[in-house]
Amino acid sequence: MSSQGEKKSSSGVRTLKIVLKILLRSLAVIGVTLLLVLILLVGACFLAMHGPSPAFRSQFAMFAYETSALKWLPKLFLGNDEFQKIIAENTMPEAAEGTASNTELIVIPDETVVDENVKPLIIEEINGGTYHGYMMIIQDPSTVFVGTVERFAQTDGDVVKKFCDRYGAIGGVNGGEFVDMGSYSYTACPVGGVISQGQPVYENNNIGKWNLVCLTNDNKLILLKGYSVQQALEMNVRDAVHVKHETGPFLIIDGEPLEVPSVDVYGGGKNPRTAIGQRSDGAILMCVIDGRQASSLGATFKEMIDIMQDYGAVNAACLDGGTSTQMEYNGITVNNPYSPTGPRRCPTAFLIMSTEANSSYDALALMREGN
Repeated sequence: MSSQGEKKSSSGVRTLKIVLKILLRSLAVIGVTLLLVLILLVGACFLAMHGPSPAFRSQFAMFAYETSALKWLPKLFLGNDEFQKIIAENTMPEAAEGTASNTELIVIPDETVVDENVKPLIIEEINGGTYHGYMMIIQDPSTVFVGTVERFAQTDGDVVKKFCDRYGAIGGVNGGEFVDMGSYSYTACPVGGVISQGQPVYENNNIGKWNLVCLTNDNKLILLKGYSVQQALEMNVRDAVHVKHETGPFLIIDGEPLEVPSVDVYGGGKNPRTAIGQRSDGAILMCVIDGRQASSLGATFKEMIDIMQDYGAVNAACLDGGTSTQMEYNGITVNNPYSPTGPRRCPTAFLIMSTEANSSYDALALMREGN
């Protein structure tokens, strides 16, 4: 009996040794693979930052600068002085303090005049040299408003689909800025001021010098630079979010595009983008561009200007972009957000009311059919 027990014990030890050996070999292979991947990534970043193309260096640096997780990367390879020089040369210019776009350039047709040939909501596919995205055209600007999370707090916000479900909206795009420090973020906590359906619902402090993308009570999109929530309300604003200039700059004011600073980067790197604008006839334009993917690298701010101009925007601005970029319609996420876990949560969204007119057909189906 003793001999049999010893044999079993010896067999168990041998089995354990074999398992440990296989495990150690597997870990070694994984470790070497990760090391090789790291070396390749470091080498690729070094070539991007120190290669022969200044344009590519600037493009790569601005791409990383506009992300939450990789802001530190260009500084590591270029040094702080060179990195700051690239930022200074390629950051979009800001509108002058006190700027308020001219609402008289928007002439909304009489509601009693209905053109049956014009669909109330259209979605069109957009393709450029390095990007792919979608444009949603909403004929009736009175149906567009700002939705918010149930409670602003230092916690997680909502994806646009959840905003739509809560408000009964037919669709929309992500909204304004939120607290994002790279190492941590509070996607239910906005930055700046927020007005929703005529109510002042949030303001960071009493200084109130915000970049506000607004809709007025007479349904006109207005861009305000350096205004408080109270000042916006006094200017007949019913909905508004704050946008951060570095990632959500104004693009077109009173029909004039903001001049981009560099022919190399064209005002920012190629990244996912969300923008909103308005045509002279009052139609609202909502645009999303996918990015950081093989099928769509993303768009620069200059390319966003060109897109919005092509669609006739009189006033237009970028909203929060990157992993936040998402367009929702009829229960479907229209674009392909850059995130393995799905669209990023946000504190605000520009939404479209579900009305009898825009719910009477499927805009996505019409787009796919080419109508």
